[in-house]
Amino acid sequence: MARLIDGEAMNMVGQTVRRLRQERGLSQRTLSERLETLAVYICRGSISRIEEGRRTVTDIELYGLAQVLGVRVDELFQSR
Repeated sequence: MARLIDGEAMNMVGQTVRRLRQERGLSQRTLSERLETLAVYICRGSISRIEEGRRTVTDIELYGLAQVLGVRVDELFQSR
């Protein structure tokens, strides 16, 4: 079966998460802390790996990231 994404990337949203986080002036630690208030537990190191495409992202994590970053889930899949 063919992979949905090319190369070694383990997710399709990492670069967008990084861009949105930086646009909002959030550190990786602050993003992690805000996710925790939604009972979505992603440590700062895991956020780094997500942004680098070295970690997969669950559906619950996608939902939490979208909530904290103030976007719809589908917007996480859009690159600019």
